[in-house]
Amino acid sequence: MDPRTSQDLSLHQRRRSPTADELDGIPWLPLLLPAERERAVASLLVGDAQAGDYVCRVGRPVTYWFGVVEGLLKMSTDNAQGQTMTYAGLPPGGWFGEGTTIKREPYRYNIQALRKSVVAGLPLDSFHWLLDHSIGFNRFVMNQLNERLGQFIAAREIDRLNNPDVRVARSLASLFNPVLYPGVGEVLRITQQELAYLVGLSRQRVNEALAALETQGAIRVEYGGLRVLDLAALRSSVFQLQVSDGRVARG
Repeated sequence: MDPRTSQDLSLHQRRRSPTADELDGIPWLPLLLPAERERAVASLLVGDAQAGDYVCRVGRPVTYWFGVVEGLLKMSTDNAQGQTMTYAGLPPGGWFGEGTTIKREPYRYNIQALRKSVVAGLPLDSFHWLLDHSIGFNRFVMNQLNERLGQFIAAREIDRLNNPDVRVARSLASLFNPVLYPGVGEVLRITQQELAYLVGLSRQRVNEALAALETQGAIRVEYGGLRVLDLAALRSSVFQLQVSDGRVARG
């Protein structure tokens, strides 16, 4: 949690030891042997991020391996024209940046809180100690890297889709990945505006797409979030939605 900008400094100053409930939400801790877990817990910190706070910034050196305990973050970069490209949303249970942490290289992306969030950080040296000593931790990190590769391949596909409904469907499917984001479960707490930020569409267009997906029986819009009823349909390459004259049909 780098202190070199005012936003980062405020997040850095809000760091503290995790509570027992927050530790229970960290998916890799149960994979550690008792001595490994004791060492990890002693070094873990959490920060209370406000909406707009940056957890990581392009070009900054890595100091922690980060995870989302609660809230919602986005991973993005800005091009030379000032346009933002969003790579992924990061809901509860998601840990990210393991590739950067392994290589000890500067960040190539920004991580920003879309709402008030609790972010956990495992210091760089503790991360590498676990890599050197813990088989369970190594397996978790390998699974993360494998799933992340699939996620970014899917993201490239999403960028090329012309059908906004399918874009929303695939983006939702990525947020419900049980390996990368085990804290989400069946209900994702997200607003239409937050989803619009992640998908790169207007809030109105996202609302139309959600209505189409709900009509198809793939999701159910609930107060404060979305419930997935058919994750396979959201992920399917043949899942096509066409909206015409207010009617939805599978193509």
